[in-house]
Amino acid sequence: MGITAHLPKLSLFLLIITFHSSFAEVFFEETFQDGWKSRWVLSDWKRSEGKAGTFKYTAGKWPADPDDKGIQTYNDAKHFAISAKIPELTNKNRTLVLQYSIKFEQDIECGGGYIKLLSGYVNQKKFGGDTPYSLMFGPDLCGTQTKKLHVILSYQGQNYPIRKDLECETDKLTHFYTFILRPDASYSVLVDNRERDFGSMYTDWDILPPRKIKDVKAKKPADWDDREYIENPDDVKPEGYDSIPAEIPDPKAKKPADWDDEDDGLWKPSKIPNPAYRGPWKRKKIKNPNYKGKWKTPWIDNPEFEDDPDLYVLKPIKYVGIEVWQVKAGSIYDNILICDDPQYAKQIVEEYMVNNREAEKEAFEEAEKERRAREEEEAKRAREEGEKRRRERGSRYGDKRRRRRPDPHEYMDDYGHDEL
Repeated sequence: MGITAHLPKLSLFLLIITFHSSFAEVFFEETFQDGWKSRWVLSDWKRSEGKAGTFKYTAGKWPADPDDKGIQTYNDAKHFAISAKIPELTNKNRTLVLQYSIKFEQDIECGGGYIKLLSGYVNQKKFGGDTPYSLMFGPDLCGTQTKKLHVILSYQGQNYPIRKDLECETDKLTHFYTFILRPDASYSVLVDNRERDFGSMYTDWDILPPRKIKDVKAKKPADWDDREYIENPDDVKPEGYDSIPAEIPDPKAKKPADWDDEDDGLWKPSKIPNPAYRGPWKRKKIKNPNYKGKWKTPWIDNPEFEDDPDLYVLKPIKYVGIEVWQVKAGSIYDNILICDDPQYAKQIVEEYMVNNREAEKEAFEEAEKERRAREEEEAKRAREEGEKRRRERGSRYGDKRRRRRPDPHEYMDDYGHDEL
């Protein structure tokens, strides 16, 4: 029996991660524990205009683990920008994995929750929306219609968004977003370890012209037979087929008792469809032995395509940054990982799901229950206050009417005496 047989499940799981991680190169891993402030620089971008927000170090309102904290956008209707410098890395001849978690505790209304990888020199105190980046990845929400998952790659100084419409999660729980870019220019997008999409940079971004294009000069050959079925030339029309009428007299029809041939004319039974009639005769169809399939315009090599074997290679990465604008703040970033091993990233997510997912759901449901109870209590107090104000207004109005009511005896005295 192996040494791991008596280990608890969690310890075994962590041992597997530790063993596997020895083969993975982790370029950057941030879980926002002690000392995180020394690694991150809050930008002053938009601060002089009063439009810059800040980040709060917190586990949030419904954490699975109160000690597991991240950084949360703070202040509504602000721009948020923060970055960390990392050891310079290149993804040439290696797989690049970018992964992080985010929890939208707020009703964001409109705003981003993405992350960026930056190349070259960056003045971190001035890092902002106009700072060039090599990769932008993550959610972008606005109202009920926009729930986009961005994957934007930079190539030769120009940004290219993915052509596909990828959707992000919109609930208020923690979700992990993973982008994997491989040396063959293939990619995968995962949400909570489930592959949301995959493909190739050659086809899913408008970076290079397509390898193949349709030959617009091609024409279907004159002898191309695209009839899948043809008439059976050996089929012969049955004798007497054309003499079968489409309608026949109704055998159930009866001459009315009051019908007078002299006055009404010669009575004839009404017509009904002839069940023996099969319509105009046609030869039966058989498979065409010369059928070549539906003709399609052939694809040819695109003369404008020039391959770039380094298409997948980003400029050397030196920083990771968060730069978003949000109408309603409250998004918690955590568990940022940059490595070269998708399996290691997958295990990080699995560990979180095993240890935290159910606890977080329960904490969220309890927080929602308390919120609803609080709102109901506030609504009840508002109704009671409104009713109290209505009663007070009614009481004041009644007193005022009573004060103004005239005494009828004053008028009776005038009418009860004659003038002398």
